[in-house]
Amino acid sequence: MARKPTLVVVLAVAFCSQYGLAQLWTGVIDPSRAADWSNAGIFGGLPDRTTLCATLSPGVTAAQINSAIASCPSGQVVFLNAGTYNLSSGIDFGNHSNVTLRGSGPDQTFLVFSGNMTCQGLGTDVCVRQSDVNFSGGPSNTGNWTSGYAKGSTQIVLSNVANIKPGNTVLVLDQLNDSSDPGTIFVCETGAVCAQEGPAGGERSQRAQQQLVLATAVSGNTVTISPGIYMPNWRSSQSPGAWWGNTLIVNVGIENLTLDHTNSPDSPTGGIVFFNAYNCWVKNVKSVNAGRNHVWLYIANHIAIQNSYFYGTKNALSQSYGIEVYQGSDNLIQNNIFQHVTSPMLVNGSASGTVFGHNFATDDFYAASANWMMGSNWLHGAGSDMILMEGNQGAGFIADNIHGTHHFVTTFRNQFIGWETGKSQQTTPVHIYQGSRYMNVIGNVLGKQTYHTQYQDLTPSGTNSSVSIYTLGWAGNGGANGCCPNDPQVAATLMRWGNFDIVNGAAQWNSAEVPSGLSQFANPVPANHNLPASFYLSAKPSWWGSMP
Repeated sequence: MARKPTLVVVLAVAFCSQYGLAQLWTGVIDPSRAADWSNAGIFGGLPDRTTLCATLSPGVTAAQINSAIASCPSGQVVFLNAGTYNLSSGIDFGNHSNVTLRGSGPDQTFLVFSGNMTCQGLGTDVCVRQSDVNFSGGPSNTGNWTSGYAKGSTQIVLSNVANIKPGNTVLVLDQLNDSSDPGTIFVCETGAVCAQEGPAGGERSQRAQQQLVLATAVSGNTVTISPGIYMPNWRSSQSPGAWWGNTLIVNVGIENLTLDHTNSPDSPTGGIVFFNAYNCWVKNVKSVNAGRNHVWLYIANHIAIQNSYFYGTKNALSQSYGIEVYQGSDNLIQNNIFQHVTSPMLVNGSASGTVFGHNFATDDFYAASANWMMGSNWLHGAGSDMILMEGNQGAGFIADNIHGTHHFVTTFRNQFIGWETGKSQQTTPVHIYQGSRYMNVIGNVLGKQTYHTQYQDLTPSGTNSSVSIYTLGWAGNGGANGCCPNDPQVAATLMRWGNFDIVNGAAQWNSAEVPSGLSQFANPVPANHNLPASFYLSAKPSWWGSMP
């Protein structure tokens, strides 16, 4: 039985360069292959606001809730008493920062939607947005990024710094995709070359690699950013650039209530959309039967989604997601339960520095095929890099090539069983397609007793993907040939260490599975078998309870 989400205190960890203080993964992962994941989520932890600016009761309209939010002073709470609120339109925070919408509890306050709203072009029931329409197809401000590309750098030079407000501007850094495969990092989303369907769309044209950073200071054309640069392949040949909005919505919280999307129009609709948002959160929320997704992170960073329960999707087909990271960095999805959701934790674009930590997913329902198993933790769009998936329990980890390639994603201390009742296809605990390179799979528990009988299915001559612990390097679904050339670099660059699998019946500490001989981004064989409790939490969190 899954843990019931409870109040959690996020540990505040000050930003430090990867080249400064030792990271929690030091000695296990090489610094070239990892990020400082302790930065993910809300800086300073979730605030516990106590002052109420308004108290509302069932019978009020969505417009009245929106009005209360708009007039709420900074740092205060719009409180919803227990009961059912039948809402014919959506809730809109409308560029009003520093306010919390709080119910009496997810078992007491129920928001039932029969209509939604447009949130900067996206359908949704709850919209957390800023005022200007800044998106990849029409950025409010742009500039060329002319220097400061090194991994860990906290100072960059831009050709334009107009409307950059230190402490209140998030820059989206990007660069052109690679035109050909160099055999190492290959950022690509071209159909029939590296992707089954082409771009996912969450970026400026042909610029899948992105990182969202906060501008903290401007001196001339030099901009100081936090955090520093994560990826090691930023370079002038790819015409790096930046784009940003004029405004930013910050410090918005949604807490202690149920959102029922069952009767809301599906066009497609997000349950909650964070758009050009920073340092916001969802806590102790129950979300039922959303459309495209329960939470949509769209140009959003340092968002925390935790202690919540997400149930069901409307169509259980394509685009039926739990948490969808579309464009974001340093987000924290932690201590949640996903049930009867087709793709519970999905990355559909850039997500550098994001952590999916200690979530539970079950019954990943997919209506299109009775036999096809969906993964609980999923990489789906190009530019998904430097992500940590830790302590999750679910069906499996999938890094597909539907919309392109991925790099430097770490799975640590998860349990991926690779099986669900009645499923016989894609039943693989770790399924890494062509184009996903320099991945780290460490300290996981993998497979189902008596079902999985083969350790791995490797391109070009492997077989039996559905009963294998690992399926690696294939361009098609389920260990098949597909859209593009198969990729032996997936296995050659993969770091595996300390994973327990059902086939071997023991943890594997095999130096041959550590890519220590690579010319770039090699990982030395760890000196011992000691693995830390976490790669992002420096101490046991309060919601963990008494378990070791």
